[in-house]
Amino acid sequence: MLIREKVRQAAALLSELDFDCWLTFTRESKMLGDPVLPFLATADVTWHSSFLVFRDGTAKAIVGRYDKRSVEETGAYAEVIPFVAGFKEPLQAVLKAAAPRTIAVNYSKDSEVCDGLTHGMYLTLVDVLGGIGLADRLVSAEKLVSALRERKSEAEIGFIREAIRQTQDIFALAARFVRPGRTEKEIGDFITAERVRRGLPPAWSVDSCPAVFSGPGTAEAHYGPTGRTVEPGHVLNWDFGVKVESYCSDLQRTIYVPEPGQTEAPPEVRRGFDTIVRSIEAARRVMKPGVTGLNVDAAARGVVTAAGYEEFPHALGHQVGRFAHDGTALLGPAWEKYAGKPFRPLEPGMVFTIEPRLTVPGRGIVTVEDMVVVTETGVECLSEPQTELILAGRD
Repeated sequence: MLIREKVRQAAALLSELDFDCWLTFTRESKMLGDPVLPFLATADVTWHSSFLVFRDGTAKAIVGRYDKRSVEETGAYAEVIPFVAGFKEPLQAVLKAAAPRTIAVNYSKDSEVCDGLTHGMYLTLVDVLGGIGLADRLVSAEKLVSALRERKSEAEIGFIREAIRQTQDIFALAARFVRPGRTEKEIGDFITAERVRRGLPPAWSVDSCPAVFSGPGTAEAHYGPTGRTVEPGHVLNWDFGVKVESYCSDLQRTIYVPEPGQTEAPPEVRRGFDTIVRSIEAARRVMKPGVTGLNVDAAARGVVTAAGYEEFPHALGHQVGRFAHDGTALLGPAWEKYAGKPFRPLEPGMVFTIEPRLTVPGRGIVTVEDMVVVTETGVECLSEPQTELILAGRD
């Protein structure tokens, strides 16, 4: 089971990072769930729950009585300690016996996926550990949680591959559905219906999964399909993904809608598309372990700006995992909103999107989003790269 695999991985990371203990402390996880909890349990927890992994490989959980069975069934914990009246005494007993020098907990200034410990729960933990003289042992688990999410196993990569395959199949069907006169919403509904028929969850909120944008003057991203009609001469793109075993795909494709008599896209659209393809290729060429996301972004961004286009107003690519936006390392510029993420070096097992974009005036947005995994020597394409512009109405 994946949870056992991840708990073992966490124990190894404790040694690598020189932490003695990793503590995930959460409650009412359906409402305020720690993003890392699915690596530790198969179900939500209700009362104050503690999941502890120690440097020697031992893992223990302290949970409410009615959550005990589901946690035991993961097979990941040497001991699952239930409580009724309160969690304080069992947690103190476990930590007092272990006497860890450091207790890594899930808070982070830079990474949202590592920041699952609420402020109130942190204060509670300080009070509880203060009673046994361990409150000063708390440190950020950001490096551990980042690595746990980012260094994906073959099983995790396999789930992502299947999610990508399903998404590409749906794209192929949807491309044949696009016609002048159809609306963005009709195209989005077609994609959604095919996803539902296959029994697949969306990779993010159904409000904008898929996102469909046709022609100039659209919202460009993070917005649902509208009643706008597809017209000849439009550039159309969509952004969509599905989940397989809770792991996501996230892909975008660009289509040109020919005007009467056209057998190919006009030169300005072809030039824009070719620039995007070259930008993605430039990023892939420099990606390898040890290279920072800042350098990868610069390589791709430079192709776009050298061709005379404005730089795209977002990072080149993000990690993908159990969320469409996952992990800490980012392929991005040194902008304030990205904090330290672009400065993180790439590691084997990280899965990234590569998604530059540009505007062709009067036509629309040209963008392609592909997915790659970092290997020991470079990257492997997980999706089939879009290297040719799709023409609507062509079977």
